[in-house]
Amino acid sequence: MPAYVIVELEITDPAGYEEYKKLVPPTLAAYDGKFVVRGGACETLEGDWRPQRIVVLEFPTPGRARQWWASREYAQAKALRLRTARSKLIVVEGVV
Repeated sequence: MPAYVIVELEITDPAGYEEYKKLVPPTLAAYDGKFVVRGGACETLEGDWRPQRIVVLEFPTPGRARQWWASREYAQAKALRLRTARSKLIVVEGVV
């Protein structure tokens, strides 16, 4: 069953965050992950949610998503993200 990591970001250091963006793709590939959404324009249709940036990642399983998030390969990028943005992440099982 596929899984999606959904990320809401508020970028606090744009230059540092650009470096983070360069580090992430190879870490995703190592865990069979891919970008589905990477920061396109957001429009609120209901409620008061006003995210600055949304990223959606797809993995083959929830376990694979969790392995990526906790991985040695992603550790450097994760530390950079934590310094350059405020973020919220969830993993959601894809149900067809």
